[in-house]
Amino acid sequence: MTHQIVGVDEAGRGPVIGPLVIAGVVIISSQEDTLIEWGIRDSKTLSSRRRELLAQRVYNLANRVEVLEISAKEIDAERKKKRSLNVLEAEWMAKVLNKLKWDVAYVDASDVNAERYGRIIFSQLTTPRKIVSEHKADSTYPIVAAASIIAKVRRDQRIREFHQKYGDFGSGYPNDPKTRRFLVGWIRKNSEFPEIVRKSWETAREISATNRQGSLTD
Repeated sequence: MTHQIVGVDEAGRGPVIGPLVIAGVVIISSQEDTLIEWGIRDSKTLSSRRRELLAQRVYNLANRVEVLEISAKEIDAERKKKRSLNVLEAEWMAKVLNKLKWDVAYVDASDVNAERYGRIIFSQLTTPRKIVSEHKADSTYPIVAAASIIAKVRRDQRIREFHQKYGDFGSGYPNDPKTRRFLVGWIRKNSEFPEIVRKSWETAREISATNRQGSLTD
């Protein structure tokens, strides 16, 4: 018997710049073989060009695709309330699921306790249904890998847009030297970061504090 399955995954959990993107993809269970034939797998293992090609195929195949973005400003506001990124991400995955029609959901759990992560999502559903919450689900379930590709392509699109507006800051990840140089240069010139920066991130706080200290000793 065929039924509707949905995969949910994120892109941009760790960066200091840009949004956290949550994507959900709904297909008929019998269509999973098509995803496998296409070579759908965890987006991190694919080139940018390959991701974009597969993303278009997923959009064409899927019953529906839903993508939500959590801005840097929204992330900072939640962190200010002492709310964890895990809880925020789970709640937004529930928001994606509530916009879709499905029978079984497969989600990539970011919490160290995958079952707890699934319970948070389940508690936020308007219509409780079956949720399979596992670590590295994007490597296990093609439907979750499809969602990871959609999320990654959307985030990459946003980063390109930000590059055009703010200049090339690299990937936006804290360990990217280009990203760090951008942050240091921006704060020295403008005193505070632009809205695309997650100011609650340790990297941003450290650079901001160092700049303030330098200003005091000038």
